[in-house]
Amino acid sequence: MLSVVEGRVLGCLLEKQRTTPDQYPLTMNALILACNQSTAREPTMALEVHDVDAAITSMKAGGLLRIVHPSHGRSVTRYRQVADEAHGWTAAQAALMAVLLLRGPQTVAELRTRCERLHDFTSIEAVEASLSELAALDPPMVVRLDRATGQKELRWQQLMADEAEPAVRAGPSTNPAASAAAGLAAKVADLEERIARIEAALQELL
Repeated sequence: MLSVVEGRVLGCLLEKQRTTPDQYPLTMNALILACNQSTAREPTMALEVHDVDAAITSMKAGGLLRIVHPSHGRSVTRYRQVADEAHGWTAAQAALMAVLLLRGPQTVAELRTRCERLHDFTSIEAVEASLSELAALDPPMVVRLDRATGQKELRWQQLMADEAEPAVRAGPSTNPAASAAAGLAAKVADLEERIARIEAALQELL
């Protein structure tokens, strides 16, 4: 089973492959930003380069991730997931695994809504069918949880990685240095992507 950090890295790669294909495979900076973003992540994390790098090394050895070395006008190393190929997931199954890895156990209705940008499920039944397929794999990728006290609907959980415990979210003014660092990292990632696009355009002109 993958660690919590490995699960977050895999979930981000699965997600960004579908939501931002022009920026995929991801650079290290882009991958760290994806892991630490404050939206569509439960719980939020504050991973650093060494955390993500260790996860990349482990997942590469496990045949779930590949390193894309600089070429075709791109000046930095990038990373892409191959878990969907390794396990033979359909597009629908990969979308569900991404959201389950990124947001923990969820109901079928929540999964359908949160998968909208990754895959267009036509109905609740379509989501349930894909979940049932994932549960029937050997080994199973998901499991339907028993209804907890106070819950009206059953939830599904992924079985590929350890589940993270909910983190206590600090207020916006708790750590200004961390906020500034996150903002700088975002600018660096944006500049990196712009440079890569310019280099690719120049390469086509030569």
